[in-house]
Amino acid sequence: MITEQVLRVSRLFDGHRWQRDLRIGLTGGRITSLHTGQQRSRGTASADRSLEHGFLVPGLVDLQVNGGGGVLLNNRPDPAGLEQILQAHLQGGTTSILPTLLSDHPDCLRAAIAAVRELHRAKPETGALGLHVEGPWFATSRRGAHAAERVRPPTGEEIDTLCRAADVVRVVTLAPEVMQTDQIRQLHRAGIRVLAGHSEATAKQLAAAREEGLSGFTHLYNAMSPLSAREPGMVGTALSVPGFFASLIADGHHVHADAIRLAARCLGPDRLYLVSDAMATAGSESKHFALYGENITERDGRLVNADGRLAGSAIRLLDALRHCHLTVGLPLEDCLRMCTGTPAALLRDLPVGLIATGRRADFLWLSDELEVLGIWQAGRPTTASASISGVE
Repeated sequence: MITEQVLRVSRLFDGHRWQRDLRIGLTGGRITSLHTGQQRSRGTASADRSLEHGFLVPGLVDLQVNGGGGVLLNNRPDPAGLEQILQAHLQGGTTSILPTLLSDHPDCLRAAIAAVRELHRAKPETGALGLHVEGPWFATSRRGAHAAERVRPPTGEEIDTLCRAADVVRVVTLAPEVMQTDQIRQLHRAGIRVLAGHSEATAKQLAAAREEGLSGFTHLYNAMSPLSAREPGMVGTALSVPGFFASLIADGHHVHADAIRLAARCLGPDRLYLVSDAMATAGSESKHFALYGENITERDGRLVNADGRLAGSAIRLLDALRHCHLTVGLPLEDCLRMCTGTPAALLRDLPVGLIATGRRADFLWLSDELEVLGIWQAGRPTTASASISGVE
């Protein structure tokens, strides 16, 4: 007889809504049953664990993670580097990430694709959902911290490379105006989610890109054409056109609180989602790392290069959730949705982001003060969680 582990939870956010007094059955790393009160699933033996205080939420889903634990993916595009990044974010409550490759040479992209494939073969339940390729197909005027010599228009061969790697490449961020006709459509038809970012695109160019399969925007407000009276640009289009997703970096430095409130009001928690845009210092004691050979330093919570330009963030996704709820004042359920169910909806076909039958048993147990009490990934508690009495 297969033993079904059961978690008894007094309060739970399932990725869409709050529920109370639930029994969650876990078998083989998946959620096999959900029952209220004293109901039990049939034909299984149960080993109960009770979570009487705080609340349970799906493990957080971060679709833009450049690094963590002292590692930047561009500098270590190998399985060991990926593992170090994954562990740094897992210990902060993020059970699923898209490792994100910044603009770089084609050989770095090939190495990152191979590393994710190798990790998936070795550990099918890994927290690496695939790969987010951010650049190098950008407007040079909006490149941000991406190296100028790495930014370039795409070639047909590069498009083909990504399409052949659609088993790994889940998201591509690009500037629509530098793409040739049908190149966005090629990526979309391969199953890759295409987002606009680091771009000067006009509303007209974005409308054409949407016809080809553009799904939304990367880090809303940052590195994109602004809203003006006679040209909505990327910001105006993101806020006004129905159906687009948009990510946002809520670290207290990239986006003003009022701008976050505006985005939340326009898009709602079903289309706006939070990302960390984390760099190597996230979850690390180190406050320095190299990006394209340039030293990046964390100062007062901000990551800056020698020119003082923002270069990613130093947070993990739970920090963004806390900022949006405790500082910006957004409802907790909206903040939770923007870190769980909504990013999972962008990816569509992966079993994360919700507490529901058939989904992977990834959980984050939080106190009412939003402190981490426990973390499970594929039904297994992390080292930190295992030390908590009654939940091992």
